[in-house]
Amino acid sequence: METPREIRGVLIPITNGRVLLPNATVAEVITFANVEKIANAPEWILGRLSWRGWRLPLFSFAILSGLTHEEGSNGARVAVLKAIGGHAKMPFIAMLTQGFPRLTTVSQELLIPTGDEHHHPNGVRAQVLVRDDQAVIPDLNQIEALMAEALAA
Repeated sequence: METPREIRGVLIPITNGRVLLPNATVAEVITFANVEKIANAPEWILGRLSWRGWRLPLFSFAILSGLTHEEGSNGARVAVLKAIGGHAKMPFIAMLTQGFPRLTTVSQELLIPTGDEHHHPNGVRAQVLVRDDQAVIPDLNQIEALMAEALAA
């Protein structure tokens, strides 16, 4: 089977940057509201929120990856992401965003790696340039594993 030459992606604004994900990863974008704090959770796990009968862990990619030490909630949204790690109790996770994601078409020619490909901050798979936009491709497997470990403690 031939691999698609281009995919639909979303550029998601976060504090001090953008995250690039396949559009199929994003289940929904919702309003940031009613976050329940989790005792003893690391600072990048902001709490839990209710969505369609699930209690989703909400995280800050910007804090996890070191782009910021604090998050603002004015105008913030939440991107509900389909989990890929196979954790039965965590089929979805929620990521804090600073605005609405923007659809984009991504092809191999339009995706230019930047930075050091051997060392990345926590949760980062790659740093890229998509047209004129700098973005980070998150390592969702690592993020889900870190989240599952932190929430089990």
